[in-house]
Amino acid sequence: MTMYSLDDTIAAIATPLGEGGVGIVRLSGPEALAVAERVFVPAGRASLQALESHKLVYGHVRDPQDGHTLDEVLLVLMREPRSYTGQDVVEIQGHGGPVPLRAILAACLAQGARMACEGEFTLRAFVNGRLDLAQAEAVLDIITARTEAALRVAVNQLGGRLSGVVQELRRALLETLAYLEASIDFGEDVPEQDIGPELDALGERLDWLLGEADRGMIYRQGVRTAIVGRPNVGKSSILNRLLRAERAIVTPVPGTTRDTLEEMLNIQGVPLVLTDTAGIAESLDLVEQLGIERSRRSIAQADLALVVFDGSVPPGPEDAEVAALVADRPAVVAVNKSELGSTHDYAGLLPAAPHIVVSALTGEGLPELEQCLVETVFAGQVGATEEPVASNPRHRDALRRALAHVQDAGRAIEAGVPDDLVAIDVAGAVDALGAITGESATEDLLETIIGRFCIGK
Repeated sequence: MTMYSLDDTIAAIATPLGEGGVGIVRLSGPEALAVAERVFVPAGRASLQALESHKLVYGHVRDPQDGHTLDEVLLVLMREPRSYTGQDVVEIQGHGGPVPLRAILAACLAQGARMACEGEFTLRAFVNGRLDLAQAEAVLDIITARTEAALRVAVNQLGGRLSGVVQELRRALLETLAYLEASIDFGEDVPEQDIGPELDALGERLDWLLGEADRGMIYRQGVRTAIVGRPNVGKSSILNRLLRAERAIVTPVPGTTRDTLEEMLNIQGVPLVLTDTAGIAESLDLVEQLGIERSRRSIAQADLALVVFDGSVPPGPEDAEVAALVADRPAVVAVNKSELGSTHDYAGLLPAAPHIVVSALTGEGLPELEQCLVETVFAGQVGATEEPVASNPRHRDALRRALAHVQDAGRAIEAGVPDDLVAIDVAGAVDALGAITGESATEDLLETIIGRFCIGK
């Protein structure tokens, strides 16, 4: 990425554009206070230079060209290093409309500040040691959190929970690597040490972290869940029941749903991305055929299938076709229409999946269905009391690489491989863990991560 000089003073609107009560223009850099002084006129104060850090001051922003007032504002100065970026930061809190905020920003840019790039404030926080790379990523995870559980995971990561565990493991591996390198350089002068058990213990910790990452990604990204079944079994009615809203059109006419409909559902902190699909059946109708093809694609892309059968009638060939489509993925079966009084046995279709008898009309069985969905997502781990340590795909991949290197090193020791070859794998594990917190981060990696941030962050 283009690494701009940290000596630049940067500015940007830090709040979303739109109408609101308050909007913020943020400056960061060595001249942040000087730029602010040239556009801000405090009420009853001669100068901002003596302003105490982290204290609000009332005043007005004025156009330095002709002196007319742009907005009535509050200003806060956060002196280095006690700021988000580790530099002097000034935030001007004006009225939250796009016109006044752009006017304030333009005045700051005219007085020597440079427009910030995407994520440049967070990049400076990383470069200045205010945040490590895992914490910087947590900032974005907090902004995009879909549930309170996902928010807690991201806040824990911002607070350094993941970084602390990773740094502890990395230090242990560095000590092992130091021993191996000393053995290579000084041979018999270094007391012999059995590092096999230590590598086994480190491997167990990494394996545990990987399990946590798999669970954490569920909170972070959600579970793509396709609601599937033949026409008129009540898929859309179940969607509406789960959402507690009339989101999908429901009629007695088979084939009402002709396209996929996607909604996000929060069950016990687990975000499920529900896709209501067109009924799987043979059809001569061109539009219905297109809807069925989209249904098949949604099923192929889903992490979980919620299969709906009509319990008021016996299983038929179309039900068997639906079961075959989802046979290779986790599934929960909802046997619907229990209010009709006769529920037929569908146990022969998808026998490995849990079957819940429900009524989309009355709500019978819906709480049990929700609980079953959560338990299926977590494969029996739903009772875990603490939020996962890791929740990021990049972190999971780095942990996998670290575990593979540690396991290879352990096998090499058992096979009597020379220390210099064992050291290669241990060093690979150290680098993989360093990529999580940023000790071994490349410029390309920083560009990929920071490039996802908005301009004001």
